[in-house]
Amino acid sequence: EVAPPKAMEVRVKILYTSLCHTDVYFWEAKGQTPVFPRIFGHEAGGVVESVGEGVTGLAPGDHVLPIFTGECGECAHCKSQESNMCDLLRINADRGVMIGDGQSRFSINGKPIYHFLGTSTFSEYTVIHVGCLAKINPSAPLDKVCVVSCGISTGYGATVNVARPPKGSTVAVFGLGAVGLAAAEGARASGASRIIGVDLNPSRFEGAKKFGVNEFVNPADHKKPVQEVLAEMTNGGVDRSIECTGNINA
Repeated sequence: EVAPPKAMEVRVKILYTSLCHTDVYFWEAKGQTPVFPRIFGHEAGGVVESVGEGVTGLAPGDHVLPIFTGECGECAHCKSQESNMCDLLRINADRGVMIGDGQSRFSINGKPIYHFLGTSTFSEYTVIHVGCLAKINPSAPLDKVCVVSCGISTGYGATVNVARPPKGSTVAVFGLGAVGLAAAEGARASGASRIIGVDLNPSRFEGAKKFGVNEFVNPADHKKPVQEVLAEMTNGGVDRSIECTGNINA
């Protein structure tokens, strides 16, 4: 059972959701305090079913993407160009309830089922704070753009908003999964001239060319550390390096 939305909340019918490795990580209960039972999922696309009191920017029928790092629009972080760590809606993997009243909107036979990242998209209906939803053009195919709500925006945004490679620069991208490909696309959009993809899986190299990667390094092909290989390739080192593996060894 999915309760109606309360103040500043929206109930969304999820039409498409993809599986991000973060969902798997928390499902396996690695490295954090498990919260069970809970509904995972955060990379999705859906349609607004109903809105709660105070919601003005969204209406039933609107197409939306859930965003796990929300924006209240009022705090110092939201008003800053330097940060997106909203005081109210910043990512909190341990919180399993809604911010407004500290209660869950999911239940089975009266017993609560907990939320995940404020999104919980592995459910046909979910309730999300309005600040954690982005309204999109209804002509955009939801089965494709659902990955924009996490993987694509994560990699692309890391490059364009944080690394900010200068035009003509050299960029290394570690890991050519969805996030890494998006990071490479951000480097291409920024005008980088050399985009070096680093991955242990050479089958990813051909597909990565579509996203602007024009050179490849497989660390397993070299006896020396990969950073030394890159330094030799670039006469001292790359201008920007973006790590998209999620593996601390990288």
